[in-house]
Amino acid sequence: MKKILIVEDHKDIRKLLRMTLEFEDVEILEAATGDDGWTQARETQPDVVLLDVMMPGLLNGFEVCQRIKQTPSLRHTRVVMLTAKGTAADKEQGQHCGVDGYLVKPFSTLQVLDVLHEMGACT
Repeated sequence: MKKILIVEDHKDIRKLLRMTLEFEDVEILEAATGDDGWTQARETQPDVVLLDVMMPGLLNGFEVCQRIKQTPSLRHTRVVMLTAKGTAADKEQGQHCGVDGYLVKPFSTLQVLDVLHEMGACT
C-alpha cells in the first residue's frame, strides 16, 4: 500500500484531499506545517507528498521539497505542490527544488487524482 502525506495548513483542504483519497488503496498521513511535514516525511518515508508552499512554521513547501529531494532515504518520494503561488517564477522555483508535479489552487480533486495516477501512486 502506497503512503501519501498531505502537508497543508488549511484544515478544509486537508479534509477534501483525505476524502478524495479515501477510495484509493493508499495510507493517508497529514501534517499542518512544513516543519511537521518534514519530520513526518523522514519518519514515515511516504511515496508521495502533497505539499502546500505557504505554511506557518520555519519551513515553507519549497524548503521541505528540497530537503526531501536531498535526503537519500527519501529520493523515491514524489512531491506534488498544491499552492496558490502560480506565477512562472514560482513554478521555476518548484522545478529548482525538484517537484514532480505542480497544481495551482483552486485545483480540482480530479486533477489531483490524475497526477497521482500518472505517478503510479493510486490505482
